[in-house]
Amino acid sequence: MSDHSLGRPQIIASAVDNPDRTRGWTSWITTTDHKKIGIMYLATVLVFFILGGVEALLIRTQLAVPDNTLLTPERYNQILTMHGTTMVFLVVVPVWAGFANYLLPLMLGARDVAFPRLNAWSYWMYLFGGIALYASMLYSPPEAGWFSYVPLSLKQYSGTNGQEAWIYMVHLTGLSSIIGAINFIATIHNMRAPGMGWGRMPLFVWTILIYAYLVIVALTSLAATVTMLLLDRNFGTGFFDPAQGGSALLWQHLFWFFGHPEVYILVLPAFGVFSEILPVFARKPIFGYKAIAAATVGIAFLGMLVWAHHMFATPMSTTVLAFFMLMSFVIAVPTGVKIFNWIATLWRGTVEWTTALLYCVGGIATFTMGGITGIFLAVFPIDWQLTDTYFVVAHFHYTAFGASAFAMIAALYFWWPKMTGRMLSEKLGKVGFALMFIGFHTTFLIQHSAGLSGMPRRIYEYSETSWTWYNFVSTIGAFMIALSVAVTVVGVVWSLKRGAIAGPDPWKANTLEWFTPSPPPENNFDVVPRVRSVEPMKDIRREIEQRTNAEQRYRSGQPMLH
Repeated sequence: MSDHSLGRPQIIASAVDNPDRTRGWTSWITTTDHKKIGIMYLATVLVFFILGGVEALLIRTQLAVPDNTLLTPERYNQILTMHGTTMVFLVVVPVWAGFANYLLPLMLGARDVAFPRLNAWSYWMYLFGGIALYASMLYSPPEAGWFSYVPLSLKQYSGTNGQEAWIYMVHLTGLSSIIGAINFIATIHNMRAPGMGWGRMPLFVWTILIYAYLVIVALTSLAATVTMLLLDRNFGTGFFDPAQGGSALLWQHLFWFFGHPEVYILVLPAFGVFSEILPVFARKPIFGYKAIAAATVGIAFLGMLVWAHHMFATPMSTTVLAFFMLMSFVIAVPTGVKIFNWIATLWRGTVEWTTALLYCVGGIATFTMGGITGIFLAVFPIDWQLTDTYFVVAHFHYTAFGASAFAMIAALYFWWPKMTGRMLSEKLGKVGFALMFIGFHTTFLIQHSAGLSGMPRRIYEYSETSWTWYNFVSTIGAFMIALSVAVTVVGVVWSLKRGAIAGPDPWKANTLEWFTPSPPPENNFDVVPRVRSVEPMKDIRREIEQRTNAEQRYRSGQPMLH
């Protein structure tokens, strides 16, 4: 095998040697390059993440003290709706589409995704969906919550066009996600490098594959659901109107049939991030590769069978309640398998505490705490007491934010050198992590106590003085999270201007994206390497080292080793 076929020229090449053939802002608008589309996704997600964060700060500021008049009831409902909608539909789902767009072909040894033009369309549909939602701020934003329960979201209670804007946003972003999911599935199934069987795929690729299947099942269901709402609001149908033979509970069943798989659409790619980063900085292979991959599939299957645990307070038979309670317990098993495998990966490893690893460990710990509170809520007599209290708000943020947001920033620190060719500041990163971890638990841990003391969710003011301390502390924590995000943004800007040159493989990582220069050339690979294990980059480095040693022996006249 020659040096070129082994890939040595790519490993030592620099980004300067591989300039993009097209330059200027028009190249971004017209691009079908999966890497540029991934970067555009991530940049747009950052804008919406900041907007959603500002909305969260307004909510927390309103609730910081009793009888606050900062926001009117109507404005509070609008901001609450925009915050939840933004974070679920415009941040956490598309952020994984952004990372997947950039990384999947590189990890698979492919030169692009299966359908590049369709891929570009998926980004523009996402952007137009976000614009459709935020354009409603110019007249009257939606105010029925991110879940838009009927009858609150019907014309007689939400008569403004803001609710239509919410429906159009769901349609456009849903179309974006479904198109992207089809592309990911086709790419993973058909464009893997030679030798990369199902048992050698990176675990991040496994989670994106299951994420994509869940997107197709869940978001097509949601598209049908919001179409029925649009028809009820504007064309006189009665899908959700009991007076016309419809059912208000039908909305909840259909919405949560989307909503619980959506939870795993949010967190499964985060699990993939944890599974990729931990072994790199533990300097040992992932513990239980096959078990983690199988657990990912198991979580997806069971995630389709637990939606009604969001509806324990609605009139259902005890048999149905018991079924969904038991399924909620069972789904904790494959999740627990992953957590124990991650712990075992770190156990007795040569651990290097980088910022990326800190965010992973912090995210795993936080998600585990959220999972434990979820066991309480899965017991329907307990849920009857805690439903619609701040205990549920705390639980939801511990699971969704605890996995997704921590993993988002871990992924940013880990793959930023590959995307830009420059390193992020580890000092700033660790300051940002400390602020994020402390701020998150300050914000949401105390909300469990607020919920246990009876504080309802979705209220805009309160007079109960025993809740004041809970809310004031929670608000301080929210501003700490905001400061953490600001530190991360400063680190990103600093890195673009002055960050240290990264090189192609700064972490000595395991997967094929590190085989290319940083940032990768437009065609990704001049030569696609053959995959021989779950950790192809280790194999490549070992082979290069053996050939280099053999060359040195040859030049020095020493006998060759066979």
